[in-house]
Amino acid sequence: MTYIPDSNRYQKMQYRRCGNSGLLLPALSLGLWHNFGGIDNVDNAREILHTAFNNGITHFDLANNYGPPAGSAESTFGEIFKQDFKNYRDELLISTKAGWPMWDGPYGDFGSKKHLIASLDQSLKRMGLGYVDIFYHHRPDPNTPMEETMAALDLIVRQGKALYVGVSSYSPAETEKAYAILKNLGTPCVIHQPKYSMFERSVEDGLLDVLEVNGIGGIAFSPLAQGLLTNKYLNGIPENSRANANRGNGAMEKDAITEENIAKVRRLNKMAEERGQSLAQMALAWVLKDKRISSVIIGASKPEQVMDSLGCLQNTSFSEYELQTIDQILS
Repeated sequence: MTYIPDSNRYQKMQYRRCGNSGLLLPALSLGLWHNFGGIDNVDNAREILHTAFNNGITHFDLANNYGPPAGSAESTFGEIFKQDFKNYRDELLISTKAGWPMWDGPYGDFGSKKHLIASLDQSLKRMGLGYVDIFYHHRPDPNTPMEETMAALDLIVRQGKALYVGVSSYSPAETEKAYAILKNLGTPCVIHQPKYSMFERSVEDGLLDVLEVNGIGGIAFSPLAQGLLTNKYLNGIPENSRANANRGNGAMEKDAITEENIAKVRRLNKMAEERGQSLAQMALAWVLKDKRISSVIIGASKPEQVMDSLGCLQNTSFSEYELQTIDQILS
């Protein structure tokens, strides 16, 4: 059956400008880090993507090593894109990344020009695309000169293989340096993708200020702490949960589900109920309250989770009392 997206999809989503660029991002983006690999159900993955796009989520975020196995999330997406989304390519933002281990040998990792160019060529082939909208260097490389890494990003844009480039998991100082090099080359650093949630707030120690000063958009990954900031773990670890799956590839493990963390989650859940939100909705809204964050990347193992997350857009405002209470719970 031919996929026809909801005609009202753009009325269901809020779009935010990405820094000082012309690019608009949906407030919620869909990440394919987990649940889209070779070990996962393709039909379920298709339903999740359909649900996202039907509700105005135009941005699908990938990386070369997403799976498992590495590369399989891009292959799964490519298969679904060819069948269902090819006619809507100009309505989509598709991003990918390189910089974590991907293949054997000295060129399969980090930030050399050799790695970045080869990796993106592989990603485009797996997804069946002529270009991506955003290409990121996935993490800093302590051994490759940043000038080489940024020159590779500049070259990728000039080759037409990516429209925009950005970085992920760079420190404030590294971000400033990357921004300056790219600006001098004539290709702006449009976006930074850091980990940011109620449980991971290191971006507040200078990075958000760097983004604001330099007009770089922020897009947060793991805003729900990989499911910890949901009601899933309030009464222990469910058998079918991510923490119990031993997926690897950066997925949450059982040791993150501590009594201390769950006690905080229960208090946050009570506060979310008082706001008329699910815990996941409040946690997403809490990240989106900062205008320096253009979008949050949600993950989903089923379409219903996408729908629940969308409810965060009904209320992204917090009173000073609520913010102070959250800080007290998390301290």
